This record gives sequence, structure tokens and C-alpha cells, in this order.
Amino acid sequence: MFILNVEGAVYRDGKWLVIERSSKEEHAGGMLSLVGGTVENEGFSKKLLERTLKRELSEEVGITIKDDVQYIRNTSFLLKDGKEVLDLVFFCEIETGEPFVKSSDEVEAIYWMTTDEIYDHPKSPIWLKESIQEAERLQFNVQFK
Repeated sequence: MFILNVEGAVYRDGKWLVIERSSKEEHAGGMLSLVGGTVENEGFSKKLLERTLKRELSEEVGITIKDDVQYIRNTSFLLKDGKEVLDLVFFCEIETGEPFVKSSDEVEAIYWMTTDEIYDHPKSPIWLKESIQEAERLQFNVQFK
């Protein structure tokens, strides 16, 4: 059984919204990441992934995203305790708010970074770079269709 995690790739003015995860976080503490979190079990539900994205972006960085999100990619990984996580990344746009560190237990800092800055940053894990690469591909295709 997977733990289901969602992340939002938010793009504005040529830069991506990236957080530095709190050093208190067990998984990837202190590393750069997209904003996201774990999907909670609700039983029968509709638009659970979208609601989770909205909740996590609001709770962690204080923004509201538009309802229309686009799937980018999924990956899986193992936590230290052996549990398997399925991670889904979605392209999101800000509807209201300006990102700030709202949950210091989860977020150490907020950055707006170009793709090159993300690729070159020493705290950028490979999965973030791959997610940004796929998000950029989607962003480029949507923008010029």
C-alpha cells in the first residue's frame, strides 16, 4: 500500500516556487522541494488530489491556487522505515496571496528560482530537478499551443 503525496509546481515570471524543507522534516529535511504533502484518507471522495494540493499550499505557504491543475508526473520512493510513497506532481497557478513561511515546522524558507538556479543549487535533489524539467516541458507546450 502506498502513501500518496502531491506536490504543486507553481510558475510565475520565469521562476518556480521552491521551498527549503524544515530541518525538522524526517524525509529530505533541509533540501529544496516543491510545496506539497500527504493525501488524507477520506473514504469515498471527489477531487481529493486537488483539495490536498489546495490545503497544502495554503497551510505551508499561505496561497490559494486556481482550481484547474494539470498533471505533470508521478514517481515512487521508499522512506527510511520502508514505506513506499507515490508522489504526484501537478502544475498550479496562484489565485490569491503571496507565498510566505506559514508553517515553520515544514518550511524553512521560500524561494522563486529559475530552472538553472534549481539545477545548480547544492540542496536540489534529483527528483526536484526531474519534476521541474517535466513541469517546464508542460509549461512550454501549454504556453505555445
